[in-house]
Amino acid sequence: MGFVIAIDGPAASGKGAIATRLGALYGLPVLDTGLLYRAVGAIVLQRGGDPDDPRSALAAAEALDPSGLEGESLRGAEIAQAASRVAVHPAVRERLLGFQRDFAAKEPGAILDGRDIGTVVAPQAPAKLFVTASAEARARRRWLELTSAGEEAAYEAILAEIRRRDERDSDRAAAPLTPAADAVLLDTTQLTIDRAFDAARRIVEAARARWEQSQRA
Repeated sequence: MGFVIAIDGPAASGKGAIATRLGALYGLPVLDTGLLYRAVGAIVLQRGGDPDDPRSALAAAEALDPSGLEGESLRGAEIAQAASRVAVHPAVRERLLGFQRDFAAKEPGAILDGRDIGTVVAPQAPAKLFVTASAEARARRRWLELTSAGEEAAYEAILAEIRRRDERDSDRAAAPLTPAADAVLLDTTQLTIDRAFDAARRIVEAARARWEQSQRA
């Protein structure tokens, strides 16, 4: 395994933006693992299925072509909710695990962001971050994102959904959202994206120095 950066955290915490910038900085491929679950949720909805039905969710996961992910088509609120609901099914998570681990095994390294990267997908990753923020701050970010794109959105509804999603992600039996024991916590509540990225970069640089030293030993 090369130099892997595992970035976990709840929705709208800033982990995706941080992962993208780190990928550009280090020249490493980036996988937003949430897109896999969004794609599965989208397939279930397209088929008229129920994301809470484990059989429908697994069938969608088996039909997924990870190489054909289109990020912009998977960004809607309905698909985000479906993604969170299909993600609770252990069989779905198991089905998607191999692709994520193969991505993490790329040389000279890779960056993955999600909710169980440091704990399940790549527990041996040299650099682990758990990016978080208050539910209120995350709801405001999502509200600004939607309204700036011309979509109608109610802050209170977004906040309620974020809290529901946090509860689903944290309470699920399979790979719940929780920091790895050796992950560095990065709270972005009061940070701009530039400051959050700089903090993440410094965390990763420290981890990279330790990893390079271990490679020479």
